[in-house]
Amino acid sequence: MFENLSERLEGAFKQLKGEGRISEINIASTIKEIRRALVDADVNYKIAKEFTDKVKDKAMGEKVLLAVSPGQQMVKIVQDELAELMGGDVKEIDLSQKPTVILVAGLQGSGKTTFSGKLANFLKTKKGRNPLLVAGDVYRPAAINQLHVLGDQVKVPVYSEPENKDVVSIVNNALAHAKKNGNSVVIIDTAGRLAIDEAMMTEVANVKAAVNPHEILFVVDSMTGQDAVNTAKAFNDRLNFTGVVLTKLDGDTRGGAALSIKYTVDKPIKFVSMGEKLDTLDVFYPDRMAQRILGMGDITTLVERAQAQFDEVEAKKLEKKIRANKFDFEDFKQQLQQIKKMGNIKDLLAMIPGVGKAIKDIDISDDAFKGIEAMINSMTPYERNNPDAIDANRRKRIAKGAGKDISEVNAFMKQFDQMRQMMGQMNKMKGMMPPGMGAKMPFSR
Repeated sequence: MFENLSERLEGAFKQLKGEGRISEINIASTIKEIRRALVDADVNYKIAKEFTDKVKDKAMGEKVLLAVSPGQQMVKIVQDELAELMGGDVKEIDLSQKPTVILVAGLQGSGKTTFSGKLANFLKTKKGRNPLLVAGDVYRPAAINQLHVLGDQVKVPVYSEPENKDVVSIVNNALAHAKKNGNSVVIIDTAGRLAIDEAMMTEVANVKAAVNPHEILFVVDSMTGQDAVNTAKAFNDRLNFTGVVLTKLDGDTRGGAALSIKYTVDKPIKFVSMGEKLDTLDVFYPDRMAQRILGMGDITTLVERAQAQFDEVEAKKLEKKIRANKFDFEDFKQQLQQIKKMGNIKDLLAMIPGVGKAIKDIDISDDAFKGIEAMINSMTPYERNNPDAIDANRRKRIAKGAGKDISEVNAFMKQFDQMRQMMGQMNKMKGMMPPGMGAKMPFSR
């Protein structure tokens, strides 16, 4: 996501390298390149022009800071303006009503049903709510079954009436069911539709009128770029939705939808969704996205994901073992499993400042740790708890059991030993390690 835009912006900022100050002359080519980069990223020219005019006005009005180069000043200005363009402050979903009714709408194939499952999981696990999913798509084959499968995966009940084709009566019955069973949130998955399809647009408008939803979320496939923005406008004119959801941000997208949809419909982006896994849904933070576009990473989100996965009690136990220099393969395997739960490995690494650019052309599979886990699983419980007891004969047996060459086992053992030595050195440092912070994890070969 945004890789090409990030590179183009970086190139634009380099044009100011070596300049003593920002002037109308030396900023002209930079501004032009930023505008071109935005247009190439599928941002409407009018929006790109207005954006760069604001950047230019701010840059020319900036007081020259002796400790900051013109290029650095320009990066900060563009970062602030990008965040503002995408909405400025974070706008979270409104859950103040009971039950809160959320209507999910959008084009065919935009990912509405998958998002509905992700949202149910998000509200259950992170907000402590008791959601009900409602199958309001009575047209697409297997849509009801898909929602039931997603509901089973996240352990959230699904209300459906497979034989009923009257969506308005289904959602009314679902709302009564939710009130009777104490569901605090009702998520209505509607049929995918085309903005030009009057009958379908009328139907979703009738559903809105029937249940008076507190949130209407319009789901946008980010890969459709400017077309998605135009469709959002058509939907908003009819539904007056409360927020936008950007899906498929992990795909080959130029980013035009994310950058210009807030400007076009004046509605906040509330969620971003990446991949098919049901825990890959994040609240949208404009400032964090601006940092990622500019190659600054997103440490805040990375830390939040880690905090969500690492149990505080277990973290303290692990810290004691590290301080006593008793960190073993069982602990290491547990740490790997926690990291895998945090999301796509490449996406996680891209959140570290400077790493995203370095790995953009490297294929890092979510199975990156599979080889290491195979080696650990081939060890006996005694060997996992006593790494120093693994001699040459044991290593040969481990290699055979894991389907690995002995050289791979030796390399892994060496990496693990180096990591333990590093932990020992950190323990000697003043302050030691803060609770819950694991050591650097090596990648499998």
